[in-house]
Amino acid sequence: MSESPEDPIYQQPARIGKALASPVRLRLLDVLAQREHTVEELAQAAGVALKNTSAQLQQLRAVHLVTSRKEGQRVYYRLADERVSRFLAELRGFAEERLAELRDAVRTRLGPLEGVTADELASRLADPGTLVVDVRPAADYAAGHVPGAISLPMAELRERLDELPREMEIVAYCGGPYCAVSSEAVRVLGEHGYAARALDGGYLSWQRR
Repeated sequence: MSESPEDPIYQQPARIGKALASPVRLRLLDVLAQREHTVEELAQAAGVALKNTSAQLQQLRAVHLVTSRKEGQRVYYRLADERVSRFLAELRGFAEERLAELRDAVRTRLGPLEGVTADELASRLADPGTLVVDVRPAADYAAGHVPGAISLPMAELRERLDELPREMEIVAYCGGPYCAVSSEAVRVLGEHGYAARALDGGYLSWQRR
């Protein structure tokens, strides 16, 4: 029996590829990799219209990349399992190796600032000269955070700068690998005389570590 592109052996893996061939769906998966969300929460966090978010989730669920649970009248979505998160990390790394355009886009968004790797941060958690600051929304912090990190959402950073000790180096982090909020926080901190760096890859890099 000869093989052909119509063979289910090729058609079925192609369903995964088709599901991932959408910037919107990749963005939704990045957000869900951090914690579960309702459709409304996910739409707001990802910056996608509510109706479109719901439609995209159905496509992701059809190929078992996301799953859901119901609590009262609310439905919460999350990644199907940890393998999905690892697969997305491998896909992103592979794409960055192959696509100069992606590397350029990342540099444009995040800037040239030197960051801290998750392994380096792990080795410094007990260092009294290091302060880890979570600049994500408080709900994200409550769902999970780097041990010892303090919650200081970016929207509150400028008003609460006096709470931060100037003698410590600050490591700031936001959500996913392409989140620019921590880079912005580092710039603000630097402008006010603080020594600060961002966590490379955001909280997702810590989770995957």
